[in-house]
Amino acid sequence: MSESTPQLSEAELRAIEEQFDPEARFRDVTVPVAILSTVLLFLLSVYHYYTAGFGIPRATTHRGLHMAVTVFVTFLSFSAFQSGRHKVSGFAILGIPVVDWLLAIGGAVSALYVPWIYDQLAFRVGNPNTLDVAMGTILIVVLLEAVRRSMGWPLPVIAILFMAYAYFGKQMPGIFVHPGADWKAIVNHLYLTSQGIYGTALGVIATYVFHFVLFGVMAQKIGLGQLFIDLATALTGRFAGGPAKVSVVSSALMGSISGSSIANTVTTGALTIPTMIKVGYKRHFAAAVEAAASTGGQITPPVMGAVAFLMVEYLGIPLRGILIAAIVPAFMHFFGVLVQVHLEARRLGIRGLSKEELPNAIAVLREGWMSTIPLILLVFMLMSGRTPFWSAFCAISACIVVYLVQQVMASGPLNGIKQTVLGIFEGFVHGARQSLSVTAAAALVGVVIGVVTLTGIGFKIAFMVTSVAQGWGVATHAFLGFLPFEIMGVQTLTLLFTLIMTAVVCILMGCGIPTTANYIIMVAVAAPVLGMMNVQPMVAHFFVFYYGVIADVTPPVAMAAYAASGIAGANAFKAGNTAFRLSMGKALVPFVFVFSPSLLLVTEGFTWGSFLLAFAGAVLGILSLSAALTNWLLAPLWMIERVALVIAAFLLIAPEPVSTAIGCLILGGITLRQALSQR
Repeated sequence: MSESTPQLSEAELRAIEEQFDPEARFRDVTVPVAILSTVLLFLLSVYHYYTAGFGIPRATTHRGLHMAVTVFVTFLSFSAFQSGRHKVSGFAILGIPVVDWLLAIGGAVSALYVPWIYDQLAFRVGNPNTLDVAMGTILIVVLLEAVRRSMGWPLPVIAILFMAYAYFGKQMPGIFVHPGADWKAIVNHLYLTSQGIYGTALGVIATYVFHFVLFGVMAQKIGLGQLFIDLATALTGRFAGGPAKVSVVSSALMGSISGSSIANTVTTGALTIPTMIKVGYKRHFAAAVEAAASTGGQITPPVMGAVAFLMVEYLGIPLRGILIAAIVPAFMHFFGVLVQVHLEARRLGIRGLSKEELPNAIAVLREGWMSTIPLILLVFMLMSGRTPFWSAFCAISACIVVYLVQQVMASGPLNGIKQTVLGIFEGFVHGARQSLSVTAAAALVGVVIGVVTLTGIGFKIAFMVTSVAQGWGVATHAFLGFLPFEIMGVQTLTLLFTLIMTAVVCILMGCGIPTTANYIIMVAVAAPVLGMMNVQPMVAHFFVFYYGVIADVTPPVAMAAYAASGIAGANAFKAGNTAFRLSMGKALVPFVFVFSPSLLLVTEGFTWGSFLLAFAGAVLGILSLSAALTNWLLAPLWMIERVALVIAAFLLIAPEPVSTAIGCLILGGITLRQALSQR
């Protein structure tokens, strides 16, 4: 007998998102403050929309203005503590504590100070005056508090530890010792140069990411998200375990316009999770499927959250190249989740949706085709080499035109224009509000990056990790010396251990901070590790990015899984563990493209032959690992077969011919054994 769960209201879904996503925990404010915040957010969106189409001002001015407005509104929108979101204690002005007003104003003034003195910076960098140090100190303190309120403690604590490392360098042990820097020198580097707060991370958020967040909001407004869900249901719902496959496909499509795993989980999960439970999936499994699929949105072109644009800046590669490189790994993630969903459905005998429960694909496209125009336009412009902000400007403009046509057709010319104006206003405000926390986080990550460039700690960590990995590689190779043939050489084993250690660090870092911030930090700290192992820069960046994304479904801080469990009424920790298991395909794929870079399509030395071999190895490796984790291939597996399939999965991703052949033999032998036993 299948379980059932009630459909949740929009208010209940919003409450779940607020519970598990710190970035959505806005406090109650008075009418005057609400008007002030709304107007500032709307004007910020208008400013970015205009500059995307007609030119961006000087970089420092653009970044400072963006940061000033977002930091100011952040302190009006987020209370000091979650318990104070619905009440005001102490002396307040317009319902906002005085200290929050001081932080908001101090943050805005100190953010605008550097653009104001920009023409004098050439004479001030390296020798800041007292006012420079005071303003820099204020901004650093304000950013620490803004990120703590909007995202929690982890990132501020990391930033404080890095600054302490810069200050106490002479007292550090062993390899980590360095000359140290006084507070004046630290503020000078973090505040007055382009290596810190006003660096690449903030620049990418202000120049690219804001526009694509705004596009995602407007695309949802014209019904593109609902079209994706309906189309996925029509195409995949009839197969075994249909609702779970609908969840995977719809989340993949939604991910193309949304970079937030939690928002994606709540949006699509509200429809897919109850249906999965209805056909027989357990509650925690239904939640896990949605969470695992939704995290894939952050690796799905063309938006990919903020990371695609950061890669453009860090690697100096056109965005088109980054998007092409992301296609196959993104497919592998969703393929991995689909395989486990299918095997689970076969194991449990779960049906698909009946014909009466399915929408008609042609009817869905006939009714909603217009909402696909902005996305098609965006992809076309990006792939044809247009700048990201001009592409976003045209796509947002297309959303506005489509929305106007939809409203006029539904309500007539006068009401349609009125509804369009209101809709654009709401969309612009919502888009700017979604950027608040990510802007503060990007600026604070600049502090971490500044310390890395100031102290050189990234290369020290790289040397330490590669030395340990080499020792392990030599020891393992010697241990396997009794075999009559060599499965992996010392160099391959050393790289494997380096990747494992880097992956663990990425996951641990990602458990407490958002994906974008995690990626930026790991690029500074972990990417040099892979660079010392001669891993291509693009491959190294994709590796740390993918393992940062996995943190969203990795207990004990699996926010996407916990949000899904709130919708399903399931045990949160159990849902997180299952979501991590379902994401194992994503965990395997980065190892594949490190050993076989051709999987990213645009790497050095690409050939179609090497790509096909890597693609086949990845597919078979994911199939082997999925079968072992699900305990089903064609039938239940023996325990020894499950262990053998896990070994086969890792052998299939290695570039060594012997290991690949052994992996294929293991998978083929178990498949043949099960096929013969069923005759």
